[in-house]
Amino acid sequence: MVKYVGEKNYQHGSHEKTGVLITNLGTPDAPTSKALKPYLKEFLSDQRVIEIPKLIWQIILNLVILQIRPRRSAASYKKIWTDEGSPLLHISKKQVRLVEERLKKEFPNTVFSLAMRYGNPSIHSALDKLHKQQVRRLLVLPLYPQYCAATTGSTFDAVSSILQKWRWIPELRFINQYFEENLFIKAIGDSIKKAEKNKGKPQKIIFSYHGIPKKYLLEGDPYHCFCLKTSRLVREYLNYKEEDIITTFQSRFGTQEWLQPYTDETLKKLPKEGIKNIHILSPGFSADCLETLEELQEENKEYFMKAGGESYYYIPCLNDNPEHIEMISLLISKHTKGWKV
Repeated sequence: MVKYVGEKNYQHGSHEKTGVLITNLGTPDAPTSKALKPYLKEFLSDQRVIEIPKLIWQIILNLVILQIRPRRSAASYKKIWTDEGSPLLHISKKQVRLVEERLKKEFPNTVFSLAMRYGNPSIHSALDKLHKQQVRRLLVLPLYPQYCAATTGSTFDAVSSILQKWRWIPELRFINQYFEENLFIKAIGDSIKKAEKNKGKPQKIIFSYHGIPKKYLLEGDPYHCFCLKTSRLVREYLNYKEEDIITTFQSRFGTQEWLQPYTDETLKKLPKEGIKNIHILSPGFSADCLETLEELQEENKEYFMKAGGESYYYIPCLNDNPEHIEMISLLISKHTKGWKV
């Protein structure tokens, strides 16, 4: 009899299962300064996110940023908060439930679990759930289409640090990107087609991805290249010309240079160049969240319209779109080949 960390004693011959852990970035528990402070502390303390010497950064973080930013972030979250709570968490729960329903016949021996890299439900609690159900094979799927050390890499760090405390490590598979999957490109392209059918064809389509410091690119992070390739693959699927789309990067933080062109600055100058009718989307996000619902749908729209824009339409993330659920389900099927699921 072997005693496991965090669960009842393992019984020889017990039924073993496959676990699928689906993760996303995270969200505070409430749109309040009190809830934002621990969430931001966890997020901004991650050295994959902020690559500044730890001692120096902790002083800045605790004495300056955490004294100011929670209040500002809470105000932004209040704008997008719903009766179901955080949009990201609500959508993520629906995604996992629908994927589980889609795969239940094919995967009768599999347990699905949702986790957020920061906030709740935590990766620790989600893995504990899988651990207690005798999961011996574990597939981890971070819902970030394009690999980035600050998101996908950080998720691997969190999972592996917890597994280090398990006596019996499960067989592990980790999906670190999926932007080249045909069904993903098709789903993004079809969302653009749907927008054009309902709203008409714009002068330009803006692909806005979350930014990272340019330093990360120069040190070998492939994220920038993967974003550009995503835009190209979608453009080719739609059979559009290069000049029909613009790829930009949003959500910069701090004073250092980030990936360019910046979304906000691009939107401010386009009307002066005669581009006054645009559609905008963010193919780096699998679910609508603060950065899309508040930053893209509201703040950046205001920049564009004040600069002389006439028509601005935000194309929602894939969320629980049936094509998206099918893509996630088939991705899981592909990466569990050979396992008893």
